[in-house]
Amino acid sequence: EKARTQPFERIAYDDAIEVLNKNKNAFEIAPVLGQPLQSEHERYISEIAFSRRPVFITHFPCQTKPFYAKHGETEFGLRAKAMDLVIPRYGEVIGGSEREESFDLLKSRLESIDQAESLAWYLELRKYGTVPHSGWG
Repeated sequence: EKARTQPFERIAYDDAIEVLNKNKNAFEIAPVLGQPLQSEHERYISEIAFSRRPVFITHFPCQTKPFYAKHGETEFGLRAKAMDLVIPRYGEVIGGSEREESFDLLKSRLESIDQAESLAWYLELRKYGTVPHSGWG
């Protein structure tokens, strides 16, 4: 009912980690700044911290999101231009990001994670450029 009648909440990743760390004994896996959130963390944010409300988590560290997520400077430093929607009982139900359109940056990122060869098809799609765009899934 709350999802239909009230606005979704928003919280930045760093603020979410701070909330989680105030109750870190409640988790099997402790929340760590710079590491991906676990399902139990996502559920806690939506169920406990925001009283059973859907929550958009934003401003993730770049290393916690896929190579194709665009990066940008924020008040938290360099972050992925990405978001996850978390809901009670399930955790993340959808994630999205602005996509990097620079071929050279994409190639460099794939090389840094030793995936340039296995994901050559992805680079081939961007070889002649693309338009600024976003996606979700």
